Amino acid sequence: MHELRALLREYDRARAYTDDLWRDLTPDEVTWRPHENSSAIGWHLGHQAHVAHFMIRNLTAAEPSPDPELDGLMDSANPEKFRGTLPTIGRLSTFRTTVAERVHARIGDIAGGSVGAPGQMTIVAGHLLTALINHEYQHDQWIGEVRADSLGHALPPDPVADGLGRVDGYLVLDL
Repeated sequence: MHELRALLREYDRARAYTDDLWRDLTPDEVTWRPHENSSAIGWHLGHQAHVAHFMIRNLTAAEPSPDPELDGLMDSANPEKFRGTLPTIGRLSTFRTTVAERVHARIGDIAGGSVGAPGQMTIVAGHLLTALINHEYQHDQWIGEVRADSLGHALPPDPVADGLGRVDGYLVLDL
């Protein structure tokens, strides 16, 4: 139980770092694409949330998408050249917040033992959260590259946590 709550704090830390990478950018910067075969920062923001919801939904609890219209657009199987028409920043932000709330609710249920097969679900949830955290950081690397290299903005400092370091240039939680 304690491990899941600690991993939820790490998930929040990863999401806060993502926010540090994009919240001070203009809407044009968030939706700008360096070239046709590249995704905008906004796409990465939506994709991070889409994957989190998809994984929670498919591995722990079947529930509908908080924004079904975004599912196809934010799926990485959608070729980059078709990722151009993004929703508003407000809609992306709401989507991210809603998904994070659902992740917390579902993992909280698992940590509290109020699910079927609580022992098995605790193991699944631990691995799932670690994967979601590392996926968040994976896309943060790409967001950071566009932010710094293409848009000329300074990067925020890396978050600090036990087990968090860089591997191949990417932030990775390795517990």
